[in-house]
Amino acid sequence: MSNISDLIEQYLKKLVEESSKNLIEVQRSDLAVRFNCVPSQINYVLTTRFSAGHGYFVESRRGSGGYIRIVKIPLDQRSDLILDLCNLIGESIAQADAEGLIKQLLEEEFITMREARLMRAAVDGNILRVGLPARDQLRALLLKAMIVSILRE
Repeated sequence: MSNISDLIEQYLKKLVEESSKNLIEVQRSDLAVRFNCVPSQINYVLTTRFSAGHGYFVESRRGSGGYIRIVKIPLDQRSDLILDLCNLIGESIAQADAEGLIKQLLEEEFITMREARLMRAAVDGNILRVGLPARDQLRALLLKAMIVSILRE
């Protein structure tokens, strides 16, 4: 059984996929009513499941007439894919963002389930036993190396 966060995530992803421009604009209050939850629950889903590391850009405008714009970052051109991903990762990346990026690569079938499991294991904070910020920097280097190795033509 899915929890409310999973349901909100699935709903928003479906809207984005059905959109011709890979972007949607929704109102936080409308989503809260639809899912019978508080607006902070919507914020939680947006923060934890729609970050750049998960392949999305979220823009929020508060107040009357405010909206949330969710844009899916395209990963559809293999020639630019490695460069885009390396730029997206940057010099450091948190574990949650790394896992989100791996999840997106798996969902879009750029990597296999086996590759995803190996990548998750390599970037796990329990394995990378160094302090922050070095851990996030090491994770970024490892993730970039794996992406280059797997996606190189």
